[in-house]
Amino acid sequence: MKRGFYTIMTAQFFSSLADNALFVAAIELLRTRGAPEWQSAALVPLFALFYVVLAPFVGAFADARPKGQVMFISNAIKVVGCLLMLTGVHPLLAYTLVGLGAAAYSPAKYGILTELLPPSQLVKANGWIEGLTIASIILGVLLGGQLVGPWLSGLLLSINVPWVDTGIATPAEAAVAALVGVYALAAWFNTRIPLTGVTPRMMPKNPLALLPDFWRCNSRLWRDRLGQISLATTTLFWGVSGNLRYIVLAWAGAALGYSTTQASSLVGVVALGTAVGAVVASMRMRLDQATRVMPLGIAMGVLVILMNFIDNVWVAAPFLVLLGGLGGFLVVPMNALLQHRGHNLMGAGRSIAVQNFNEQACILLLGALYSFSTAMGWSAFMAITAFGVLVAGFMGVIALWHRHNQRTHPHELERLLEIARRDDLHG
Repeated sequence: MKRGFYTIMTAQFFSSLADNALFVAAIELLRTRGAPEWQSAALVPLFALFYVVLAPFVGAFADARPKGQVMFISNAIKVVGCLLMLTGVHPLLAYTLVGLGAAAYSPAKYGILTELLPPSQLVKANGWIEGLTIASIILGVLLGGQLVGPWLSGLLLSINVPWVDTGIATPAEAAVAALVGVYALAAWFNTRIPLTGVTPRMMPKNPLALLPDFWRCNSRLWRDRLGQISLATTTLFWGVSGNLRYIVLAWAGAALGYSTTQASSLVGVVALGTAVGAVVASMRMRLDQATRVMPLGIAMGVLVILMNFIDNVWVAAPFLVLLGGLGGFLVVPMNALLQHRGHNLMGAGRSIAVQNFNEQACILLLGALYSFSTAMGWSAFMAITAFGVLVAGFMGVIALWHRHNQRTHPHELERLLEIARRDDLHG
């Protein structure tokens, strides 16, 4: 791997670490202030909101300037969102602003891989990026749980700034304040990301002109015989995984009687399995083999349903590792294939923005449904069953869709797979 790749990984690690720790801190902040449970569930879809609303613009923004600079600006927005949480702004609104920073960050984070590396290294690069991201999820959720726990929060609250009244009085507020520093560290690493030498694609003077371009890009990716399958798979996977993070917290409370700090460790267990699956996929899979992993999506759906029958942590932990491992092995090759097809069709930033739009729209929709069901009295067990059926059913439909393409468009699929096998045909 090129040297700049490791700087990108480091910057991504700290930014994602803070994102996931902040998720736990925001839940605790809402609970401390006596907010109803549906507001905690609403954190997931609100974080995804700007991914959907700004999708036509953030991809072009990422392609219009050096991607390290875009990542720096995005982390600065996240810092502002954290600070707003400490000034009396409602946590849901402040967390939505953090989602804005994340929405701008993502096209640059993934788009720079296709600018820096050839197709033969994309699966490996995605495996390490996803593995490190999942590691940051593990540590981030654990960090968030510990920051709002009695020991670390006690240390943070005992810190006094001379002649300054910070107004920080609860463990959740202390946790948010500490995470500002983590975002700042990620921003510093962003400044060390090298230029890739790719010529920027300038944004039009009228940003609204990007709307028809975005929809053309979206349509092109959905019409592509490999792009449509990888996009459908990753959209479903991230739509469910994005909400499963909160569902596991709710399930751990209902099935095991865990507190926020204790439940956060089980979210980390799922992420640990995903990291292992991602790294194994990066070593075992090639870009042209990506579509072979689809049966694992059906297996994931079945495993999600089986969570309802677990009430012992010693059974739950290995079970959640297995669930995460299947997800990691599924998403890495599919994500790499999607990036490859998007880079060839429309450019890295725009293709990642299209991907984010579809995936985050799925997170937004499923999160809104879960938040609504919580407000209507649904239990975590009912939500888990619904999510499992959804995953298994739709993955089966996607697998049938790909088989239809293999029967009706064999020559087109072989041409696209040949492009995936050869570095000299990339881009």
